[in-house]
Amino acid sequence: MDKRKIFERLVNNKSEKTYWNNISELRKRANDEVYNQAYEFAKSQIDKKKIIGIDVLAQLGFDLRFRQNETKKLYFELLDIKQNDDVLFSLFLGISHNNEKLTKNQVLKLIKFKNSKNNDVRYSLVSAISGVDNPKAIETLIELSEDNYPSIRNWATFGIGTLSEQNNDRIVKALWNRIKDKHQETKLEAIVGLANRKQVAVKEQIIEELKSGEYGTLLFDAIETQNDKDFIPHLENNLKSAKNDSGIKEDWIADLKQCLKKLSA
Repeated sequence: MDKRKIFERLVNNKSEKTYWNNISELRKRANDEVYNQAYEFAKSQIDKKKIIGIDVLAQLGFDLRFRQNETKKLYFELLDIKQNDDVLFSLFLGISHNNEKLTKNQVLKLIKFKNSKNNDVRYSLVSAISGVDNPKAIETLIELSEDNYPSIRNWATFGIGTLSEQNNDRIVKALWNRIKDKHQETKLEAIVGLANRKQVAVKEQIIEELKSGEYGTLLFDAIETQNDKDFIPHLENNLKSAKNDSGIKEDWIADLKQCLKKLSA
């Protein structure tokens, strides 16, 4: 199918699945023609076309041959213009695929949106600044780890706990603040982040989670990082219980066994 036809389909797509299937097709056929068409779309005055252009460029951004720096430059030029929340959502996700070596000024442009009333904007902002080694980006992630929206807390906690290698009192305090979070994955991300920073006291929280038996595979990452054989009896009890519970996924059991194997080595 002609590439221009695929862009026409994107404009007229009715379902999200078809939309991303067509973008995936453009990524497979990536060349200068696709890039230039997406670039023009991104500069459109029509929001729908603008979002399509941003989304296509974000996918092409994984390959440095497709002018990644040019894409990043365009994204931040678009941020200088007032955009609606849907455009901002796509822009921030696009930047998240192209956020290596963001400048101080670029980070400052991004974090201006940290108090947006739109959940999707704040959520995508977290993606845009996660993994960025900049004090302002880290501070913003710390603030958003307190967000009322669970998915935002979750990804912000992951951003400071795992994607960032920095270790200071502010980060450690922020992670401890999430250690009893009602959102399970956020809580586990905090545990992993504290284990990564060799926080000995997190051992008690890990054992508490093991005793409850209501935890996801993220906990295994924290256990393997701590490498403490005191966890073995609890894991063995969990494995015994899991074998008698047909509702537990085989993948979870396999990960539990792998964790036990590493600790027992």
